[in-house]
Amino acid sequence: MYVYSGRLKETHITAGKAALLFLLVVSWVGIGLIGHDPWKPNEAYDFGIIHHFIQSGDWLLPQLSGQPYFDKPPLYYWTASAFAFLMSPWLPLHDGARLASGFYTALTLLFIGFSGRELFGKYRGWPAAVALIGCLGMLLRAHEILADNAFLAGCAVMLYGYALSVRRPQLAGLFIGTGLGIGFLSKGFIAPVLFIAISLTLLLFRNWRTRTFLSTLAIAVLCALPWLSIWPWLLYQHSPALFTEWAWTRNIGRWLEFARSGHYPEVFYYLTALPWMAWPAAPLAAWTVWEARKRVWHEAEFQLLLTALLVMLVALSIAPDINDKNGLPLLLPVALLATASLSTLRRGAANALDWFGIMTFALLAILLWWGWAGLLLNNNAKITHWLKDYQPGFEPAFEATAFWIAFVSTLLWMAFVWRTGRSVRRSLINWASGITLIWILVMTLWRPWLDSGKSYRYMVEDLTAHLPQDYACITGSHLGISEKAMLEYFGDFKWHSTRRAKCDLLLVQGERIAKPIESGIGWEKIWEGSRQGENSERFRLYRHIDN
Repeated sequence: MYVYSGRLKETHITAGKAALLFLLVVSWVGIGLIGHDPWKPNEAYDFGIIHHFIQSGDWLLPQLSGQPYFDKPPLYYWTASAFAFLMSPWLPLHDGARLASGFYTALTLLFIGFSGRELFGKYRGWPAAVALIGCLGMLLRAHEILADNAFLAGCAVMLYGYALSVRRPQLAGLFIGTGLGIGFLSKGFIAPVLFIAISLTLLLFRNWRTRTFLSTLAIAVLCALPWLSIWPWLLYQHSPALFTEWAWTRNIGRWLEFARSGHYPEVFYYLTALPWMAWPAAPLAAWTVWEARKRVWHEAEFQLLLTALLVMLVALSIAPDINDKNGLPLLLPVALLATASLSTLRRGAANALDWFGIMTFALLAILLWWGWAGLLLNNNAKITHWLKDYQPGFEPAFEATAFWIAFVSTLLWMAFVWRTGRSVRRSLINWASGITLIWILVMTLWRPWLDSGKSYRYMVEDLTAHLPQDYACITGSHLGISEKAMLEYFGDFKWHSTRRAKCDLLLVQGERIAKPIESGIGWEKIWEGSRQGENSERFRLYRHIDN
């Protein structure tokens, strides 16, 4: 929409370049979705719900270890359960479930690309997607079993609807309503809050205060109604008490109570976290706003993106749960603003970012290869000793497939960086390719080392091997919800809600130093263990001794 002279020349994207960018995006999305167990802490929670859906066949009530879990509505869990079930002939359930994150991440990248084209021209679709995958905050979360990935996709669809509303208002209403519905069924009432706040704020601007935009919002509400009503109505029909717990106790009432408390210790969390979460898009977005500072509040595209960013920043900063995964939607307007900078970025700044990215990722790749080789060869380097001490019991082994994927990816990255032509997009593309290489190395060479410490599989297998053959039942004490879910998945444990005295086995989760058992004497410890490398969390198995 706006092009300045005296800057790097923008070139169109040929079919060959588009194919390479598509390969880059697919590699970034796909690597890391399969091949490892559910990792503590986030994946253990969400996969526990998915596992319950698959095992019980009850897809209405999200449950974790037999208890209703209403922190989030079930759209992501439905999708992940469907993927896990359909892929079960070929993949473990947790790998199949993780494909849902790949699906929603692909949806996010697709619609952020659509938004880039709609707001800033037809050559800005790929740069918008590339800017988003380059954000550091996206890397781990987009590859986890995480309901927030569906919420992020809903926000991307909704944002595209707003961008489209000037040109095709009816279709824009459909996308806004669909994005709102996906967000609501993934995360809850925060999605309608964002929709209402963004829409009302945009109506303050003359560009948006039109009858056409009001009709777009009306269509959006109509399209969102099925998403907003069907599952809550089914839940209410099943149990009014559970509906109240979900709608009020876990959501609206909790939020209002937090707001009335006046105690916001982390209200500035996203202001301090966004620079690293959105790096390198954040400085490019800041440059865009500064370069266009005289007109940002007069042009529709800037009004939309800055409104979305500010509304999300305020709404998420006064929510009860503040962390990086809840702040993922902030990356969408930042990535789009960074895309706008490509017409105005100065040659020196573009080259500095380009070389910083190349040197950073080259150094990281060397360190990853060196550390992996040190573990495999068992050399005496200090980093090797530290890595072995951090994951005691880990036995490195050469995996040919992982090695060749990592080796070929490293060569391809070197060729890609060498052959990337001079353009305004070079710095973004090279950064995205570098972060993709590092992710590939981590998820091939280093996956076994990470899996040994983040997975409960090995601990549960050891626990199962020490179970008496003739025990009647087992109960738990102080077990975390995610730990219960992993014990059920890997060990097929069935927890009894009867009084502890009626079960002859007791599993206690505690700290390094054991505390006396609450139910008193008569218990003998027969096993103790933890995840590899875990120093503070311990599990102890006790057997009741008959007097």
